[in-house]
Amino acid sequence: MDLLRHLRHFVVVANELHFGRAAELLGMAQPPLSQSIQRLERELTVELFDRSRRQVRLTTAGELLLGEAEELLAGEGRLRSLMGQVRAGELGVLRAGVPPETPAVTLRALLDGLTTRAPGLDVELHELTTAEQTRMLTERNLDVGLVHHPVDADGLRFGAAVDVPLGVLLPRTSPLARGRDVTLASLAGLDLVAAPRATAPGWHDHLLRVCRRYGWRPARVRPARNPEFLFGLVLAGGGAALEPATVARREPRIAWRPIADAPLAKRTSAAWPDRSAHPAAPMFAQLAAEVLADAEPAPTRADPSVPAARPWPVLFDTTG
Repeated sequence: MDLLRHLRHFVVVANELHFGRAAELLGMAQPPLSQSIQRLERELTVELFDRSRRQVRLTTAGELLLGEAEELLAGEGRLRSLMGQVRAGELGVLRAGVPPETPAVTLRALLDGLTTRAPGLDVELHELTTAEQTRMLTERNLDVGLVHHPVDADGLRFGAAVDVPLGVLLPRTSPLARGRDVTLASLAGLDLVAAPRATAPGWHDHLLRVCRRYGWRPARVRPARNPEFLFGLVLAGGGAALEPATVARREPRIAWRPIADAPLAKRTSAAWPDRSAHPAAPMFAQLAAEVLADAEPAPTRADPSVPAARPWPVLFDTTG
């Protein structure tokens, strides 16, 4: 027996005290409505309406049931609304990962956007490398993350990707920093300062392939997990880094120069499990793409430390 459906019928009849008008309001014929009320009465083993007179009236049982039925139906409405919010990803807990080098202003914009779009969503933000996120996503210990491509993992879906142009980080005192751009081949003899391979193996290998293809075979790769350590290694001399222009703005002694011969970009997107995905994952992915795109400001031609135009062509051949 569909108790809630019969109760809805009962409430309309009880408020109208007229089967014909109630049937019109419910969009059904009167005979099925009468049968629905009779079935409810048999189920509850009481009479809900006094039909002995020309005017329909509620019995004592009917009067008592009306308040309870209205409260129960209101509770059902709240329950359906609550579950609808859960399905839409507006409630619950979202376990999200972001790369350790994510700037504070980007994190703030991401969290503010999530609060605006889903104020009831509890976001647990974790600082994780691409490799850590990929593993946790496949193990279902993370709901969504921001990863650097290429990513070698099965069972993941990806949101819209954002390509951020990379350039060369050099000490401002370096002779190479005097020009408006730098070729990769001109970096021969310098070490490459980059994030450890374990943090994002696909991106690390891709970066080295591009460097070698365009004439720079670094004597060694010097790992740096955070910007401050990276700056220290670059300023110490003997090394260069390939990073977005925004990174250089944190350290005035560092110059950023675009790559003349091999336009290169770091591709980032949200990723989440392909199956049993958190309902908020697509929303997070869309918001992350918007925030990341806005985080890369338009270049200024007057400043030689930034590129003259964007977006750059993306050199992103993952096949080797």
